[in-house]
Amino acid sequence: MAEKREYRREELARLAGITVRTLRFYRERKLIPPPRREGRIAWYDDHHLARLRTITALLERGHTLSGIAELAEAFDHGRDVGDLLGVAGAPTEEEPVHLTPEELADHFADEATPENLAAAMDLGYLGTDGDEIVHISRRLLDVSSALVHEGIPLAEVLGAAQQVRTHADALAELFTDLVLRHASEQDLPRLRPLARSVVEAELSLALDRRMRKQD
Repeated sequence: MAEKREYRREELARLAGITVRTLRFYRERKLIPPPRREGRIAWYDDHHLARLRTITALLERGHTLSGIAELAEAFDHGRDVGDLLGVAGAPTEEEPVHLTPEELADHFADEATPENLAAAMDLGYLGTDGDEIVHISRRLLDVSSALVHEGIPLAEVLGAAQQVRTHADALAELFTDLVLRHASEQDLPRLRPLARSVVEAELSLALDRRMRKQD
């Protein structure tokens, strides 16, 4: 494990590429957490350095300080990734994605608001891991990002995702009950791809029917 580094105020500002005055301003705006105090000396660590670099990156992407402060608050109070993965274990087929806050902003531009971040956390899409954000599924991240780039507001994408979650839970229960009536619980992982194929085929046919109605 890497040794935890600590920095005096002047060294932290130099490493972050800002002035001491700017660092003081960020502290007053509560954009970074308080330092560790040792008498009259304030000690900062790599967490503070990462947060300062994130602030700089978000400012360069057009975010305001007020927006960054709201993002920082949502980020600090977000669900730990252990809440998403630790209890039930990692997803068996989905690949989690680690993101810095600025990388998340790159995916969703000005749609990466505190409200949308909180909604994604409530949905279980996002968790936090130190100074990084973890998305539960690369596929869902890519689809959400693609829809936003098509002009669909992220809030609506997340609202639709909540509805899809409800239907998906019902489909999973239906398939599980079907298998358990005729096989054992140990057969579920082996037969899981069959359930996914049925859902994908039925959704494809449903989209065909829906598009024909639009003609």
